[in-house]
Amino acid sequence: MKTIIIGIDSQDNIRKRVLSIAKGDYKPKNSEPKVWFTSMKSLAEVLSDKNRSLLNIIADNQPRSLQELAKITGRQTSNLSRTLKTLENYGFIELRRNKKCVVPIAKATTFQINTA
Repeated sequence: MKTIIIGIDSQDNIRKRVLSIAKGDYKPKNSEPKVWFTSMKSLAEVLSDKNRSLLNIIADNQPRSLQELAKITGRQTSNLSRTLKTLENYGFIELRRNKKCVVPIAKATTFQINTA
């Protein structure tokens, strides 16, 4: 499992960086963050102890559906769905859709945090 590099910087600096990349003026290195937050507080909300525990449960148990994950964790499927969507938006998990169900796949359980 890979380590995801997370950057923390101001909204203005993140915006400038994205525009520079889009214009082709800057090519980010592989060692640079792919995920950005504007504060430690917002990072802490997404990667809370509960959410990091959930990532580890997904990685260790490899559930075949949200219902199976709900059973393992004792959480409601609707509550899990919201949390998993947030984690997916940041690239921490993948929600692979099969014909009959959604399979959560952890993409990382360790993180490197870089601050500006």
